Order: sequence, then structure tokens, then C-alpha cells
Amino acid sequence: MLKKIIPVEDAIAILRDGDVLATTGYGGNGTPDQLFVSLEKRFLETGTPRDLTLIFAGGQGDAKDKGLNHLGHEGLVRRTIGGHYGLMPKLAALVAENKIEAYNLPEGVITHLYRDVAAGKPGTLSSVGLGTFVDPRQEGGKMNARTTEDLVQVLSVFDKEYLYYRGLPIKIAFIRGTTADPDGNITMEKESLILENLAMAIAAKNSHGYVICQVERIAAEGTLDARQVRIPGSMVDCVVVAEPEHHMQTYGTHYNPAFSGEVRIPLRHIKPLPLNDRKVIARRAAMELGANSVVNFGLGMPDCIPTVASEEKISELMTLTVDPGVIGGVPMGGLDFGAAVNWQAVIDHCSQFDFIDGGGLDAAFLGFAECDRAGSVNASRFGARIAGCGGFINISQNAKKVVFVSNFASGGLEVTIDDGRLRIDREGKHVKFVEKLAQVTFNGELAARGEQDVLYVTERCVFQLTPEGLELVEVAPGVEIERDILRLLPFKPVVATPAEMDPALFRPEPMGLRERMLDIHIDDRLSYEPETNTVFMNYAGMRVKDKRDIDTIIAAVDRLLGPLGRRVNSIVNYDGFTIDDEAISDYMDAVRYVEQTYYIKVSRYTNSGFMRLKLGQELEKRRLSSGVYETGREARRRLEESK
Repeated sequence: MLKKIIPVEDAIAILRDGDVLATTGYGGNGTPDQLFVSLEKRFLETGTPRDLTLIFAGGQGDAKDKGLNHLGHEGLVRRTIGGHYGLMPKLAALVAENKIEAYNLPEGVITHLYRDVAAGKPGTLSSVGLGTFVDPRQEGGKMNARTTEDLVQVLSVFDKEYLYYRGLPIKIAFIRGTTADPDGNITMEKESLILENLAMAIAAKNSHGYVICQVERIAAEGTLDARQVRIPGSMVDCVVVAEPEHHMQTYGTHYNPAFSGEVRIPLRHIKPLPLNDRKVIARRAAMELGANSVVNFGLGMPDCIPTVASEEKISELMTLTVDPGVIGGVPMGGLDFGAAVNWQAVIDHCSQFDFIDGGGLDAAFLGFAECDRAGSVNASRFGARIAGCGGFINISQNAKKVVFVSNFASGGLEVTIDDGRLRIDREGKHVKFVEKLAQVTFNGELAARGEQDVLYVTERCVFQLTPEGLELVEVAPGVEIERDILRLLPFKPVVATPAEMDPALFRPEPMGLRERMLDIHIDDRLSYEPETNTVFMNYAGMRVKDKRDIDTIIAAVDRLLGPLGRRVNSIVNYDGFTIDDEAISDYMDAVRYVEQTYYIKVSRYTNSGFMRLKLGQELEKRRLSSGVYETGREARRRLEESK
């Protein structure tokens, strides 16, 4: 007997009018298309089920006809609560035409809502979304005039503001795996992502609902390796076997064993990008990558950056991630976005956002559609076009460094890149920098107040976020500041002494980022501020290998501080810092020399708990200032308090 294995028509017949349906998937990764196709067919033939509430975290579609586009029929869906709409134009059209109720909530919040509903909690409490269009003091995530009910409210806990996202019971869950046995145990060995399948299944079961799983094949009872089972049969009500065309690994690839981690591929097979404005932007953004860092890339232009990192042979020097759960490797772009090759691990969607929301990302690279004078960004809605925030709010709000990437203008922009220079042949019709945003997806004022490191990279210039708003900090060679930048802006940015963008960005050969990254570049890491008599030592991402490196550091410190003739305060950044075991003793002797020779007070910080412990122990052993803090803000505060 096949027990839980049933025809897809019978599975879809479980749905009733008004049900709350949660669906899994990310683009075309893990998206249960067979269930969507069959649900659409039933509705068109019978008119039922009607008035569904549809919940989804990641965008599930190909920007044309697949995925949740199958459900884009008036009457089938009454309400959507989604993370990303840009890949589902048929659903988005119903939203834009005010034909259905619609909410756009952060992708990570929705994955956590599944978990909280599963655990019997009334909703999810999070700081994610404060100051954005999700905040009920702005739009509350409502996407049109038809949508009136409040699903988000502001709560104060211990004098700190949070957003409370209301949960609701899941009646039906559409999930997907690779193999099922007759008892409904599910493995995912050929899937590119694990996603939120387990959390959704538990949420539906504990809401007294139904779990329907789409798979590629059936195994005999008792033959599945229990260690490979991702969803136990007790949490699955029925299983359907998909037709091959409705069970592709991604919408761009029917099946690639590298996406599921079965093989590793030589990275030379990844083709370099042609030298154009997009590559210039990706290259400049890649210069913000640091050794030993954990980074995230968004959809669109940011997915060019991993390709540049591969070309520059720096991918293995850091951990690249994608928000549905990929850790390490090289993320893919286009219709394969969400998948990666040569990854270290793939974890579930919910856990990835635990890591993101908790501040685990050293840097994030994200696209934008609009930016205002305060550095606030719109990446979610542009006129009638509804993209949705996806994981943008979670990521941009919590990463230590954020690099926004976009062309300066869109709509017909044409440039020529020649011999290290950029020439603008035809200006774009729509400048991305505006006086007022259509929607706030990232709040620049809050980020500046929190001293977040934020850059805005275009093909012709780079801006930096400051407490006064945007500051123009770099200009491409060949570009005139007044003609090609300032006259096109509806506001005046801070303009002090912009540097020239590196000419290597505009040349066809690789930039040598690997060599730049591994070189200590110690003189660029030290700076002295006379007003506060403080030296800043930025050792972030630096690797100390031997005594020669240590001598290089000491010589640079002596050159900077020796001529001052007085002691100084010091703040030292050890984020991503590594030191080889055989060099620790000599390095700590050097630390003692610098502290005893030059310092009044010193405050050190690193985001690594292990490094805080290791440094603290070594400093205490030598009876040196042993306070090592978690953030630069805390380090500065402690230094001020100790003066």
C-alpha cells in the first residue's frame, strides 16, 4: 500500500473556501509548482476553492508564468501576506488593481512567524522593520487601499521599541522534497535549498491543518536513511509525485548536482563578466569585501559581485551567503538565484534569518531603486510596479556594513569605458537619487544614528552615509562632478574632497583584489585624530602570519606616533582579525610595547566571541589593558568613560 501517496487532484480537493494557505519556495528553488498548477486547474474548472489567504516568505516565481503566478486569478485569493512580489506579476497586478487585500512583510519575519505559530505563540516580536514602510506609523505593510486591518503594531519592552507581527493559524501548507516513502517521510537530497518546509509543516499540524508535500520520487517503505529525513512522516498528511517539468531544481536549471552539494565544480567554469557599467559597480562593491568576513548578496545587480569575487580569486577568503540558507560557495544569479555551487552548508530559511537578525553579517550588498538626501532607500515599490521588500529590511537593518549598488540613472543610460576612464555618452532618464521616496525600505537616519557603515556605489561615483546625510566621497576618472553628478541631484550632498575611483575598475584585466586583500597595507589602517588625541587602528580582516608582519606593524606605528612626542588614546578594531598560532607570542609582545610606549588609554573590539576571549586572556597574562568589547560604539563609550 502507498498509504499517504495520493493523486494530486485528491490532495488539492482538501482545500476549502477561505483557507489560509502557506507555500514554500525561493524563486524556483524548492517551489512546489505541481501543486500550484493543479490548484489553478481546479479553480478554473470548478470555481473552488475561493477567497484563500496566501502566505509566502520568499518570492516564488519566474517573473512570468510559473510559481505563484498560477494563483493570480481574481476570486481564488482574497488576501496575500508575502515577503517578495517581484517574481509574481500576476499576483502583483491584482494588488495594484486593488482587487485583493495585500501585505508586504519582511521575509525573515514571515519565516519566524511560521515557527512562532508552530510553537503556539500569538505572533512574532522583532525590531526588524522599525522606521520603514512596515512600521504602522508609516504604512504598516499594507499595499493598497483595500487593505485596512492592522497586522503590525508597535510595542515597548523594557523601554525599547519593537514591532509585533500578528500570527494566524495555517490551514494548508504546500511543501516540497525530493523523495518520500509511503509513510510520508521526506528527504531533500536533490533540492538546492532546505527552506522553511519543517517550520511550515509543524505550524500547519499544530493549527489542526493539512500538510501536502510534492516530491520527485517514491522510495519503498523503510528504505530511506533516517539521517536524511528532513520532514518526518508524522508531520505530513499526503504526498504527490510531480511531473518532471513541474519539479525543476531552479527555473533556470532542471538539475545540477553542484546546486545540491553532490559535486564541487572548478570555479574557472564561471565566466567573467564583460567590462561594462554593471561590472564597474560590482568591482567597486567587491573592494568592500574583507578577508574572514561573512557577507550577503541581494537579487539583481548585487548577484554580479560573487562573479567578480570568483574572477579575482577571493571567494575562498570569505564566507558568501544568500538569505534562504546558503553558507559559503559561490551564489548563482538570474533564474538560478538562491542556489550556489561549492557551498559549505545549507541551513533552513528560519535559522539563516536568526543569524542575520542577530547581526551576524559583516557586510551586505543590496540594490536600490531610489535614495534620498538622508540616505534612506526604496527597494520595494516603484509606481505601479510592486517588488516587495523580501529579506532586504532584515539584512540592511542588521548587517554591520551595507553597500547599496545601482546605476546613477536608469532609462537609456549609455557609457563608454576606455583605458581607466568613464565617459557618459547618453544620460539616463530617471536619476535614482530623489527628493522624496515612494516607500522607505531602509531608514538612513536610523542607520546614521546607530553609526552603521553604509556606502552607495554607482558607475560614476560613491556616496557615504553621514549624520548630515549623503557625502560624495569618490568620483570616476573622466566624470565631471558638477556636470555629471551635482546638477542631476534634487538635493545638495556633502562635498568635501572626493577621491578618484580606482582606475583599475575601468580596465579589462583583473584588479588584483586577492593581493590587495592579503597585503597588510598597514599605513592605510592607522589614523590619528588631533582633536581627541586618539589613534584609530583598523585591523579588520587582517591576517598576521609571522614576525615579519609584526615588524611591519610596529614600524608603521612608530612612524605615526613617534613624532607626536606625547601619549595618545587608542581604539583598535579586531573584526575578522586572525593570527597564526606561531606568531601569537611575538604579536602580544608587540602589543605590550605599543601600549607601554604610546598609550594613555586603549579600547579594543571584535565581533568574534572567540577572538574576544583569546585576546582578553593574552592581554591579562601580560597585565595589559584587557577590555575587549563587541562593537566599536561600545569601545568608544568605554574609552570616554575611562578618561
